[in-house]
Amino acid sequence: MSVELVETSRLFARGNATVDPAWAEALAGPLAKRQLSEPHWEKKQGTAVAYERVTLYGVPIVERRRVQLSRFDREHARELFIRHALVEGEWESPQAFDRANRQLRRELAQLEERTRQRGLVGDDDAVFEFYDARIPAEVTSTRDFEGWWKKTQREQPKLLNMRREDLLDDEDPQAANETEFPREWRHGDQTLKLRYRFEPGADDDGVTVSVPLPLLPRVEGAEFEKLVPGLREELTTALIRSLPKAIRKHVVPAADWARTLLAAVEPKLERGEGALTELLAEEIRRRTSVQVSAADFDTERLPAHLTPTFRVIDARGRTVGTGKDLAALQRTHRDQATKGVARVAQAALPKSDLERTGLTEWNFGDLPRHVDTAYAGGRSGAGTVRAYPALVDRRTSVELRLVADADEQARLTRRGVRRLLSLSSPSPASYVRDHLSNQEKLLLSAGPYRSLDDAIADVSLAVADRAIRRVAPDGLVWRADDFEQIANDYARALIDDIYGGIALTAKVLNDARLANKAIDGAKSLHVLGQVTDAKSQLNGLVYASQNGGGFVSHAGLDRLERLPVYLQAILVRMKALTENPGRDRAWQNDIDRALAMFADAGGQIPLPPDAPEHLVRARWLIEELRVSLFAQQLRTAEPVSLQRVQKVLAGG
Repeated sequence: MSVELVETSRLFARGNATVDPAWAEALAGPLAKRQLSEPHWEKKQGTAVAYERVTLYGVPIVERRRVQLSRFDREHARELFIRHALVEGEWESPQAFDRANRQLRRELAQLEERTRQRGLVGDDDAVFEFYDARIPAEVTSTRDFEGWWKKTQREQPKLLNMRREDLLDDEDPQAANETEFPREWRHGDQTLKLRYRFEPGADDDGVTVSVPLPLLPRVEGAEFEKLVPGLREELTTALIRSLPKAIRKHVVPAADWARTLLAAVEPKLERGEGALTELLAEEIRRRTSVQVSAADFDTERLPAHLTPTFRVIDARGRTVGTGKDLAALQRTHRDQATKGVARVAQAALPKSDLERTGLTEWNFGDLPRHVDTAYAGGRSGAGTVRAYPALVDRRTSVELRLVADADEQARLTRRGVRRLLSLSSPSPASYVRDHLSNQEKLLLSAGPYRSLDDAIADVSLAVADRAIRRVAPDGLVWRADDFEQIANDYARALIDDIYGGIALTAKVLNDARLANKAIDGAKSLHVLGQVTDAKSQLNGLVYASQNGGGFVSHAGLDRLERLPVYLQAILVRMKALTENPGRDRAWQNDIDRALAMFADAGGQIPLPPDAPEHLVRARWLIEELRVSLFAQQLRTAEPVSLQRVQKVLAGG
């Protein structure tokens, strides 16, 4: 405000003073108009606030001044306090009752997920009503609450503790029965945590089993096919509906039959007397005389929530893999699981007893089949971790280490024991080399081996393998005494056996050279398919070192004796091929069918060293089948036909 205005060359104001519009609020008194807007909860202040606007004759004096809502609207401020601080947890004054109530609400929310029923548990309004009925009207902020509760809890310490009945809208005991939907899965000595989700279309809809990495190798997927008791009737109904129509028409309506069948098979199911599909098929056959088997149930058609999801977790509780296929998860995370198993075992036993490297002799006592260690994973699960000590072939030595499953232990230990036995006696390479003829040296050097020493080393492995299998037919040695006996027998016969094996290997390589020459001489466009097959056969019999050994140690000395016959059969076939290619082509069709069946069963040529026994037998039966077709005069080692090959593969 100015006292006067003077205009000379310009307009000047004289006698100036500052005027603060805020003074008008106090001077205006009741003439000032006030409005509140945007009431909300402030977590840090622990109170409800709003914005105040003050005007005088329509002119704004104060635009947005933050004020406590309780000064103007105590009821609304109290509602915001209860809803935000107590119901939604937006406050910085946690109390014991608050933690207990939130845990109860989480448990009851999980109850809805487990029972797959929405509306069982009251919503936030039910929680608000609980607190609203117990907290006095004057409590509108965190500070008010703390003062009131400090006095009240002395006389009524459980006043604000919720009970299940305070939140359950439906008090039907069956609906709230958690035994139907357990939180843990117990099987043998394993305890695994279960999690439930009710969201159709989600990947983890239904039951999720949390599996710690150290327990993963021992979990059996078939055990979880029966699901939890609360979902078993729905599962049985879905299984019945998945049957072929010719069978399904005898068990309708499906829901009624599901209750009847489940009542009959559930006792057996709980005793572990069979899988759910097997027991259901047996009961249907008994009641209807309709032929049905477990394979008739199409489990691929089951809704997602009726097949369990497996969640693999590490030591920190982090998810490392999820999926419905437990076997696939076990394969994918085998290395991580093995490390987890080793860590658990190492924590319980001295490291020297579990891991040893650079072994060239059996100086560690008896090898245990497995080592069991109690595992307490807290919230992630608990059980017994089973580690399997294995001997691992490192070519110049053997390593003792732990693996996660028995199959891996057997696969590694067969090679490890064989390598350890070959290292138990001095190498006879120099003696054998000095006593070989020049022709034998030439054949061995020109073969698939990189050097004469490599050939001798491969034969040594085959000799060691035969010595082991005389005492342990499966190739596995567990006791130090057994290994000592084998080592003594091996040392006594080492020179003669290796020299005999080397001589036989040289003969095989010479026959392979002649067979290869015959194949090259028979090449022609109109028999190209048969010649290619013969070449493939030869490559599958005599090949360079792979997977820790050559063709001699892979075949073994006993089968090595038949290799000259198979190679001579190639010579006979190539000679007859030019005389009667049509007959050869007809026989080739039988070989093609045998090879196709072999490949469909998972076979390959050459076979890996640890292939299943039925594939090994089928692989050599195919060689005998070739002899019976293309070189009958050489005679087979046993009766053979395409049907016999098929039968051996089916038996695997």
